[in-house]
Amino acid sequence: MNVQTAKIEVKNLTKKYGRVQAVTDVSFSVGDQQVLGFLGPNGAGKTTIMKILTGFHFPSSGMAFVDGIPVNEKPLEIKQRIGYLPETVPLYPDLTVNEYLNFAAAARFIHKKKRSSAIETSLEACGLSAFKNRKIETLSKGYRQRTGLAQAILHDPPILILDEPTSGLDPNQIIEIRSLIKELGKSKTVILSTHILQEVEAICNQVLILNDGRIAAQGRPDEIASSMKGGDTWELLLKGADCDTVTDKLAAIGSISNTKVLTTPNGLVLANFFMPSLTGITEAENSGEQIFDWAVNSGLKILQMNRKKLSIEEIFVKLTRESTVESGQEQQGGGE
Repeated sequence: MNVQTAKIEVKNLTKKYGRVQAVTDVSFSVGDQQVLGFLGPNGAGKTTIMKILTGFHFPSSGMAFVDGIPVNEKPLEIKQRIGYLPETVPLYPDLTVNEYLNFAAAARFIHKKKRSSAIETSLEACGLSAFKNRKIETLSKGYRQRTGLAQAILHDPPILILDEPTSGLDPNQIIEIRSLIKELGKSKTVILSTHILQEVEAICNQVLILNDGRIAAQGRPDEIASSMKGGDTWELLLKGADCDTVTDKLAAIGSISNTKVLTTPNGLVLANFFMPSLTGITEAENSGEQIFDWAVNSGLKILQMNRKKLSIEEIFVKLTRESTVESGQEQQGGGE
């Protein structure tokens, strides 16, 4: 596959289906060789945005551009630049993998002289060369998904749009498909949707969190975490006192919450607590010094001290709950 440059830009995108507003005022951009993850609960609007970007749906308002081309003005030209894998892969089980890709190549108007090499390249990229003469109905779900990906990259597009690419796969198949997508992301712009939190951490270098058709946050996961108000969870392994004493002494730090203190089997004390309003590295380091000084003044020895950053799961839960509350409504059959 050739390394190609591509850029997607979305401005104030809104999509309505009758009285249902699936997407509301969404704006973002994606550069070349980036893997952007749409993360959100079911009905957040992920699939709707993807269908607009691929030219299958038109926006109610706002604009979407692929390499500067408006998707609602030149949808056929857009489709030539994009490889699309819907959540339900459109396969013909009675065909072999090779026959199916020949059919897809003809549908893509790939010239007959280039068709064989294009098919061989996509088969190799997706690890399907040994399965090209197998009927699709005999393949596992993972290899059917690979076949769908081979169809999506057949015309060597600079952009891949993948809707729930690991849906319904077993753990081993998920690892294989994620690895394949990461490899494709080295030469293409990739947008994928998922409601699986681990998917974003495993594949994506950028994330856009959607909730109720709106953007709740976007950026790198660490950028989102650092921009959120809140704090940090600390875990201490202490020696020199019992649980009740440590609990009382922790209260002296002030402003901490979610305190959990327990005794380990070897007689040490494990303390977990949340300290608010620590969003920067410098503040976190200062809080670490404060905790260390507290332990020394309390006659305690710190054997281990860990600051736990916000996980993508914690970020997701916090943002989707907050944005739902701020909108003043529950989700009501929003976007796909």
